[in-house]
Amino acid sequence: MSQLIECVPNFSEGRDPAVIRQITDEISAVEGVKLLNVDPGKATNRTVVTFVGAPAAVCEAAFRAIKKAGEVIDMSRHTGEHPRMGATDVCPLIPIAGISMEETAGHARHLAERVGRELAFPVYLYEYAQPNPARKNLSVIRAGEYEGFAKKIKQPEWKPDFGPAEFDAQRGATVIGAREFLVAYNVNLNTTSTRRANAVAFDVREAGRPKKDAVGKPVKDANGNPVSVPGTLKCVKAIGWFIEEYGIAQISMNLTNISVTPMHVAFDEVCRAAHERGLRVTGSELVGLVPLQALLDAGRHFLRKQQRSTGVSEKELIKIAVRSLGLNELAPFKPEERIIEYLLRDTTKGKLVGMDLKAFADETASESPAPGGGSVSAYVGALGAALGTMVANLSSHKAGWDARWEEFSRWAEQGQKIKDELLRLVDEDTAAFNRILAAFALPKGTDTEKAARTAAIQAATRTAIEVPFRVMQLSCEALPIAVAMAEQGNPNSVSDAGVGALCARAAVQGAYLNVRINVKGFADKAFAGKVVREGAEIEKRALELEQQALAAVYKAM
Repeated sequence: MSQLIECVPNFSEGRDPAVIRQITDEISAVEGVKLLNVDPGKATNRTVVTFVGAPAAVCEAAFRAIKKAGEVIDMSRHTGEHPRMGATDVCPLIPIAGISMEETAGHARHLAERVGRELAFPVYLYEYAQPNPARKNLSVIRAGEYEGFAKKIKQPEWKPDFGPAEFDAQRGATVIGAREFLVAYNVNLNTTSTRRANAVAFDVREAGRPKKDAVGKPVKDANGNPVSVPGTLKCVKAIGWFIEEYGIAQISMNLTNISVTPMHVAFDEVCRAAHERGLRVTGSELVGLVPLQALLDAGRHFLRKQQRSTGVSEKELIKIAVRSLGLNELAPFKPEERIIEYLLRDTTKGKLVGMDLKAFADETASESPAPGGGSVSAYVGALGAALGTMVANLSSHKAGWDARWEEFSRWAEQGQKIKDELLRLVDEDTAAFNRILAAFALPKGTDTEKAARTAAIQAATRTAIEVPFRVMQLSCEALPIAVAMAEQGNPNSVSDAGVGALCARAAVQGAYLNVRINVKGFADKAFAGKVVREGAEIEKRALELEQQALAAVYKAM
């Protein structure tokens, strides 16, 4: 897997589009970097930029952006709600794929050293890039902000990691590091009081609030250090602030590990804490990007609270999450612009499944040999899984069956997974066929060319066997859902379960025809024989399950 890292620099300018564009143009100009998101905030006077790419390209883009920000932003004139200490306030690198956190931290240190050396202003390391435990926390480094930095930098313990130990009035200082994926997430309140918003923030954030005695004095431990009362949420940093642009107060949170505290858990807990203080949450705001899984988990969470089936489409789960979290309150939330996987996906893939029904049928009926029976089998299997899933979802909220919603929800979730994988294989089957054609078109003049051509043909043929075999497996896995729905599901939809069984069985047999035809030209006879034998067993099992489902359907009629 290629190494991929993300960079999310925060620049201290959120009001002047021309200034922001000068910075982002520097990023876009670097080959191998993809600019994913630019999220300016007027009240915070801060822009969060997200881009990804190979480590060297990302570090080059980050360096150019930091340099440009120092040229076009004057910190001596900057005001904003968010804590900050420099034109490029913070610049984290985040491992995304094929790279460890240790390696990412090494890239962050090299970037910080280059910034300090070539641009000659103070640079601090943080999180995984910082070897000194006392200086790992961003909020500790940034304490005192820009206004207090001229005094702070003179203290020996706050000598920069790189660059001169001198106050730079225009550029301030920059913090560069490596961290886990962080979600910047704000929850909106029906108040204008920063004080009350802060009270809620202290209730929930991991650091909590200072402990005080009966007369209101801070409590200290035996070593004279302040004692804190922890908040209720782990891996959460939070403050309360007033956003003049919206006329509301917010709880501004950094969710530093969403596997520990997901968005929906943070949202619910803020709702609870706010309610206890006489406040109400009106919605929320996502700053920057979010992983797809965070919204899918949120969608399922809110459906479970309603005792509704969670076996719905990805699109529906996202819609439920956006509505439940109130992500549309302050501005339209566009999933295609805010979900990192959607921004990174290859739009050249999914040509067939992106078509409407008529276009797919017309493409199949054309002179081209692909899409053919393999792709059609995968699609028919997806329809079979979809019908079983539909019956499960209808059964999950049938009147009088409320106690069974989880039972049917599990069936529906299983069906959705099978359907989605089969839809992916619609295009994969055609791609496998095209790889065979490409292999046969390779030159075969020299012995070396002949050997390479033969190897390419065999590799492509193996894929052309494995794809329809996987279609067989998945379509057969869809049949128990059809059986269960025919026997136990909503009786008003029993015929739909039957049609689902017919589709799934047809997909198994159709894909098996592809397997059988493709193994004929495959050199590895042991592999070919194994696949044919296992395919025969799957076909037999599919026919048995189809008959079981149809027997239940006819019995109900």
